[in-house]
Amino acid sequence: MPFMMKRRQLLMTASAATAAALAPRRAFAQQTLDVEMLNRHPEERINMVFYPDIIVAQPGDTLRFIPTDRGHNTVSVDGMLPDGADDWRGGINEEVELNLQVPGFYGYVCQPHVSLAMAGMIVVEGDGKMDNYEAAKSVSHRPRRLQDKFDALFEQIEADGLAAT
Repeated sequence: MPFMMKRRQLLMTASAATAAALAPRRAFAQQTLDVEMLNRHPEERINMVFYPDIIVAQPGDTLRFIPTDRGHNTVSVDGMLPDGADDWRGGINEEVELNLQVPGFYGYVCQPHVSLAMAGMIVVEGDGKMDNYEAAKSVSHRPRRLQDKFDALFEQIEADGLAAT
């Protein structure tokens, strides 16, 4: 009888392993991605930054803005969101979570530090990603320093091959 129990357990384990191996798998697992709000870049001599300032996500990923240093928030920029994406406005020192469903380009700033060009971009991959690219890129920003920051972000996005279908 003890031999029969071991054999039964072995067969049950083998059946479960086979079922798991044959189950369909997702191409991309949903992830939680973090962007820190910092007073100083961890590697460069730049103050008031989102780190990283460009983040690439897949539809269904969650993006978490973490107020690592105090005095920051995150606010979406008008005209820099894909159609169908919700805008957001986080409070000062508030952690903000976004569930990213719509492919495209999302621009955001830290409202208290706009004059210091504290800004970033989210790129959500997928069908329709390029639909709002030109519109987001053409948004005019004040002050000039913020415009320069967004110009540099788009330049980096192009250099990294993220502005392609």
